[in-house]
Amino acid sequence: MASNDLALEREESVDAASGDDAALPVHDGDPVMNPDEASASDDGEPPHRTDWWGEIKGLFWLVIAVLGFHTLIAKPFYIPSESMLPGLLVGDRLIVTKYPYGYSFVSPTFHVLPFIHGRLFGRMPQRGDVVILTPPGKETDYIKRVIGLPGETIEGRGGTVYINGKPIQRTAEGPKLIPVDANSRCDRGQYPGRRIEGEDGKLYCRLPIYRETLTNGRSYETVDLGRTVADDFGPVHIPEGHVFLMGDNRDNSADSRFPVADGGLGGPVPWENIGGRAEFIPFSLNGSETWNPATWFGAFRSGRAGKTLHPSPGKQ
Repeated sequence: MASNDLALEREESVDAASGDDAALPVHDGDPVMNPDEASASDDGEPPHRTDWWGEIKGLFWLVIAVLGFHTLIAKPFYIPSESMLPGLLVGDRLIVTKYPYGYSFVSPTFHVLPFIHGRLFGRMPQRGDVVILTPPGKETDYIKRVIGLPGETIEGRGGTVYINGKPIQRTAEGPKLIPVDANSRCDRGQYPGRRIEGEDGKLYCRLPIYRETLTNGRSYETVDLGRTVADDFGPVHIPEGHVFLMGDNRDNSADSRFPVADGGLGGPVPWENIGGRAEFIPFSLNGSETWNPATWFGAFRSGRAGKTLHPSPGKQ
């Protein structure tokens, strides 16, 4: 009987431990979870839901901040043409600041505003500045150099530019070799006889370079391929609030020398159409890049990053 009583006592002890009133000891300060909370946790429901409205508002303000920076401070641009050779190559990326000349209807990132006369905090560009502009009646951005200012008379004779009857100083510097690549092809139609093989076995575009020095002492390189119809123009009087713009690649640039019907700017351009000043090149691509990231590093042109787009300084 003693052994049976002992077995019974053990069974009663087990029954007591598994009953409804059984509980683990709880110490002061221990968290207690009610059955509903435990069930929710076991079901795997997230403790917090995503605030989609908050995410959308955050993204909206980020876009506004980027557009505001591009409108008021600076914006990156891409060079798609050879009109500013030899200083700018197709594939160059450049930074354009928006504030040097104040703000106009073309300052916003997207050209959606109608023409508005004048500029906010306006200042006329300096002669020799490289500027971004949106020609009247167009939405495409151009890049050119400021040559003539308001009130002046400008004329071209045999490739030399005259301002108020005085020629811009022009000095031959000899040929420059521009490497040929997928972006700079040195097309034989535009540059006949200029595509050559260098001593290193690579192809180059051999371009004749002339340095122009303006009346304020600022200077820059231009390309002159020889006698063309672009060498003679004017005389043209530049109205108030306008500037006369030219590309550095003088025989392959649609600029103020040519009418709109021929793809040019149709003469002097209102200063309201100038969007900003070109500052420097952060990097340049030779056109060999694809969607494959492995091709990106090899597409970078050496020696282009950090190149300034300001003319060589002179007296201001």
